[in-house]
Amino acid sequence: MADHSISGKTIIIAGGAKNLGGLLARDLAAHGAKAVAIHYNSAASRPEAEATLAAVEAAGAKAVAFQADLTTAGAVEKLFADTVAAIGRPDIAINTVGKVLKKPMSEITEADYDEMSAVNAKTAFFFLKEAGRHVNDNGKIVTLVTSLLGAYTPFYSSYAGTKAPVEHFTRAASKEFGTRGISVTAIGPGPMDTPFFYPAEGAEAVAYHKTAAALSGFSKTGLTDIADIVPWIRLLVSEGWWMTGQTILVNGGYTTK
Repeated sequence: MADHSISGKTIIIAGGAKNLGGLLARDLAAHGAKAVAIHYNSAASRPEAEATLAAVEAAGAKAVAFQADLTTAGAVEKLFADTVAAIGRPDIAINTVGKVLKKPMSEITEADYDEMSAVNAKTAFFFLKEAGRHVNDNGKIVTLVTSLLGAYTPFYSSYAGTKAPVEHFTRAASKEFGTRGISVTAIGPGPMDTPFFYPAEGAEAVAYHKTAAALSGFSKTGLTDIADIVPWIRLLVSEGWWMTGQTILVNGGYTTK
């Protein structure tokens, strides 16, 4: 019988320095993870990465941090290679990397599209590929997507549109890696109360999003709290392993498929 607990496991988190990724790193260390590799995108995030690293170590886990722009296959390959060299093959791989753009289709440039595709789809594809190559048997892989995959809305074509392929990447990977006991899932939060959300939205849109979920009145901000997403990911990378190949929208009733 495979061990599906978090205790003693080695974990890699892309985008693990701050916000949801940083909270996940802390939470999984507190639940007994042996080692955590924390990826961060740029030097600007280094202070947050170091703070998360220190918190993970204080919880009793070994921690390492790696900076990389993951929009090339080579960078993702190197991240996994560096992780394996530093802390061993991961049992759990989580990708929280993403970029939001709210703009009418008529205003989206080719450069906009290429950047969104590289961050949201290409990075996710090669993260899944390398996770499939490096994660131990009976491991767990989770990718962050968006609840906009279940919405009928304007202005997010390049965001939801470049997250949408991850649904099929997840299904395909779950079939291909399932022969080794590896589960592969995607989590789609609603609009989250993080610094990434507010710059993309005007005051009117923020007010709408804060009241749009069925449970908005029971959230401290009306938005999805990262603390309410962490337990779902923790479940999927542990006892919830039987769920695989699925995209799960966790958003307090913001939208559904």
